[in-house]
Order: sequence, then C-alpha cells, then structure tokens
Amino acid sequence: MHLEQLAIIVDDYDDGIRFFVDVLGFELVEDTPSLTNDGRPKRWVVVRPPGATTALLLAQADGERQARAVGDQFAGRVGLFLRVDDFDATYRRMREANVEFVTEPRQEPYGRVVVFVDVAGNRWDLLGPREG
Repeated sequence: MHLEQLAIIVDDYDDGIRFFVDVLGFELVEDTPSLTNDGRPKRWVVVRPPGATTALLLAQADGERQARAVGDQFAGRVGLFLRVDDFDATYRRMREANVEFVTEPRQEPYGRVVVFVDVAGNRWDLLGPREG
C-alpha cells in the first residue's frame, strides 16, 4: 500500500506547473483535459519529484469555497515536506528563482530545514539529509 497522490488547490494550472516543474524540478506526469462532475472543462494535472511514487494533483480552485482554501490548506502550518539530497544547492537554486522563504535555514536532528511557500501560498519544509 502507498499514498499515490494528494491534491493541492491552486489558482491556476499553468502557474502551478511552472512552480513545481521549473522551480522545484518536479516532473510533469500528466496534463490531461477532463470534466468536472457537472460537465465543465478542467484539467487533470499531476506532478511529482523525480523518482518518487507519490505525486501532487494540482487542482484549480472551482468556486468560492475552494478559492478561499488556496494557500490555507493546512491552516497556516507547514503541511508538506520536501526532502532533498543537496540542501545547499537546492536552497540556493530556489532563492535564485525568487521562492519565498519564511525562515532562515537551521540544523535539526532530522537534518537542515527551512520553510518556504509554494505558488499557492502553502508552507513547506525543505529538508536536507538526516544526520548520521
């Protein structure tokens, strides 16, 4: 058993793709036209880190309730965790791409960590390798 994917509500599919693929280096797994339950057009957009099995479904907000959830899907907490092999290089590349960081990098028992905000306003931990 494994967690296949989870949804992140975004304002715009293409902005989401640009952030996750061009900035974070994720793979675009799927971008397929689809329909909402009531027959309106939408897209099925799936991205994931290279080599990962768990993916993110980028779901464009549909309606006021979903629009209010953009950027607040975790009630202001860090809700997503991206572990990388080379923390310093990834952090530097993300800063050069103007990713918003809300803390300074720090060392924790579980590795280097810094909090950043994605294109939708959700908070993530960027995590380096675990110590030892």
